[in-house]
Amino acid sequence: MKKILLLFFITLQINSFGQVADSYYLPQNVNYNPKIPTPKQFLGYQVGEQHVTPYEQYAYMKELARLSDRFKVEVYGKTFENRELLLLTVTSPQNHAKLDQIKAEHQKLVNPGQSGSLDLKKMPIVVWMGYSVHGNEASGTNSNLMSAYYLAAAQGPGVDSLLNEAIILIDPCINADGGNRFATWVNINRSNNLVSDINSREFSETWPNGRTNHYWFDLNRDWLYQQMPESKGRLVKFYEWRPNILTDHHEMGSASTFFFQPGIPSRTHPLTPKSNIELTAKIGKYHAQGLDRINSAYYTQENYDDFYYGKGSTLPDVNGSIGILFEQASSRGHLQETVNGLLSFPFTIRNQVSATFSTLKAAREMRVELLEHMRNFYKEGSNDAVKAYVFGGSKDAVKTWEMVNMLKRNQVDVYKLGKDETIDGNAFDKATSFAVPMNQPQHRLIKSMFEKRTKFEDSLFYDISAWSLQYCMNVPTAEAKAAVSLGEKVHVNEFPKGKVYGNSTYAYFFEWNSYFAPRTAYELLDKGYTLKVAIEPLTAIVGGKEQKFDYGSIQIICNGNDPGALLQTLADRDGVNFYATTTGLTPAGIDLGSEKFRKLKLPKVLMLAGPGVNANDAGEIWHLLDQRINIPLTFADIETANRVNLDKYTHIVLSGGNYNNLSDEKIRRFIQGGGVLVAMTEAAEWAANKKLASITVKPRPDNNGSGKRPYVLQEKYSGAMETAGTIFETKIDPTHPICFGYPQEKLALFKDNNIFFEDTKNPYNTPIIFTSNPLIAGYVHPKNEALIKNSPAVITQNLGAGKIILMSENPNFRAFWYGTNKLFLNALFFGHTIGGGRFGGEEE
Repeated sequence: MKKILLLFFITLQINSFGQVADSYYLPQNVNYNPKIPTPKQFLGYQVGEQHVTPYEQYAYMKELARLSDRFKVEVYGKTFENRELLLLTVTSPQNHAKLDQIKAEHQKLVNPGQSGSLDLKKMPIVVWMGYSVHGNEASGTNSNLMSAYYLAAAQGPGVDSLLNEAIILIDPCINADGGNRFATWVNINRSNNLVSDINSREFSETWPNGRTNHYWFDLNRDWLYQQMPESKGRLVKFYEWRPNILTDHHEMGSASTFFFQPGIPSRTHPLTPKSNIELTAKIGKYHAQGLDRINSAYYTQENYDDFYYGKGSTLPDVNGSIGILFEQASSRGHLQETVNGLLSFPFTIRNQVSATFSTLKAAREMRVELLEHMRNFYKEGSNDAVKAYVFGGSKDAVKTWEMVNMLKRNQVDVYKLGKDETIDGNAFDKATSFAVPMNQPQHRLIKSMFEKRTKFEDSLFYDISAWSLQYCMNVPTAEAKAAVSLGEKVHVNEFPKGKVYGNSTYAYFFEWNSYFAPRTAYELLDKGYTLKVAIEPLTAIVGGKEQKFDYGSIQIICNGNDPGALLQTLADRDGVNFYATTTGLTPAGIDLGSEKFRKLKLPKVLMLAGPGVNANDAGEIWHLLDQRINIPLTFADIETANRVNLDKYTHIVLSGGNYNNLSDEKIRRFIQGGGVLVAMTEAAEWAANKKLASITVKPRPDNNGSGKRPYVLQEKYSGAMETAGTIFETKIDPTHPICFGYPQEKLALFKDNNIFFEDTKNPYNTPIIFTSNPLIAGYVHPKNEALIKNSPAVITQNLGAGKIILMSENPNFRAFWYGTNKLFLNALFFGHTIGGGRFGGEEE
């Protein structure tokens, strides 16, 4: 209570006197180089007086690098909005002079054959400080203005010793696009007389808010598979340096205090060694001392966990490093009323500065111990029963290519197969398959990427419980329990270009199994070519030989012109093969003029966005269409959709979210007029409740039971019912347009909700159904698993002249679920062809 009252009086004092002095943030009794400008001298305002924008911050960091021989600044990437992403390397001038040598020596810690000869007592420690991966958690990125100034300007034996013994890497603003969005919002809504009323507009950002990047992605979930440019660039530098400590500075709800790891012990991933937890706790004592010194309240071993390796504070743990999460109660502006009293922006910054300094103190004093931890981490070889993971061999070389990329981005050694292999009945062709041996330094990380874990110590998860790479990508994979023949190591992973077979002025075919086939189709449609999809298989004559084409193959009608040159360009870009035929008569299956070829129309898609809509889910759709498939996407707020003419669109897409303010009658008229509604997760539930579709959503079970339990266990029992991120097996109908391009009977779906459809009793409108034993990997409560078994995952229905496509899952999860993207894209390209309709078959 005393600490809480003190927090109140500190924040009140700050507000009463306006600006705080530099001494509020910085250590006392330290002299500073007068040639180095303070943040206030450079920016024109004191840190905490307003929110720094990325451009201001980067300008200051570049100025420090210009004036200080302790600083080096480099650009490691650019955001979608073309903002630079900076990394600062801070150390002594003597270390800067031999930085490449230090880096090379440090990398030897990963190599057991070299690490034994290292003299750890003479090696600097590497510390990575990462700030505000969530752009509206601004105390982190604002705090490093002060800590960077200290490292550049402080003088004396203490800072000299630190810089001699450490390489400090500062990532000052991980999410520059979101950070700029948030800083702009709070600064334009800031009053000269600070307003702390929580009802003030300053504390209510507009949708989608500054947490996410340009495409509304949570970058803190992208560290492992690295689909965003921010993550790809950052992880190049992470693996280049392999830091011993990585700090991840966040914010949480305003009613909290300050959190530092370790988190809840039972929720640490089992592949993380016990020594990591012990070292995290030991470092935590330094944080406690620093926060005690400034009389700040804090807690540890609660709320947060270290399970999902795709987060910034957790990926280091499976790389021999110590990842540390900091969570500061957020002022969400400049001054806010909270249950703990007035919470000021300067106060939140001060706590983050304290955590930065306590980390550096721990790093210096525990330097040899932390270097030893990394060396020992990589000395431990794999004793796993799996000797190698073998994957590939599918008709879609593009997803296999990206799977190799994901592994290589995490410094995993990937090899081509030395010879054809058959493992557990699965045949792998050496020309199209790869092997990942477990006998390599990254074996723990490899295990985490491929394992199918279904047993857990705890039933609560802060994030997802499964992320098995082979199911993310839908690429055939086998676990080799004996050594396999390794071919050459993959150094450069060339994109698998397609080919054009033959020439024709009559027609070409391409199959729908390639990941980028929808991109090819859209461009051809946009250029005015007529495309038709085969709803039955056929055999065509290609180059005088018979060539089989499966459900969903696309016919390009040439009309007397040969598009071969364009097709070659698309083959190179998209990895699609094109096959020329000069006759409409086929030796087997449907002929080219059959009515069982359905004409495609150019998709014109409207996605609803804005308040109520899940920004992450919507952003995944926007990113998929805009960045990968090159489809222009119109997205509009629900209010806009309620008042505009929808007839110009072929599809309306509803991602997860709350659509209670959407006019269901207007959507009904759109569908009845021939449009296609694609509704996913909560939106599918909304469509069912509004009777747009004749489906029933199963009621969610509870975990209360009939007896009484201690109140303290409420969160444990209710949390156990959440399906936070689990992989399930489904049966698919490859003859249904929604499943075109999937030449298989089973498909893994990722589920992160408790939405379960009842069976429709219609034998034809449920192309994807969960199996009777669906759990593949991750956690699910038995009551939820019972509801999932044999339930539909996708339902298609008619309404007037249009179609409704309902999906209980999000097939575009976090951009790394490549394996199910095609389900969503099929809804766009083939939705109208399901049973004919205004845009399909002979009815036009």
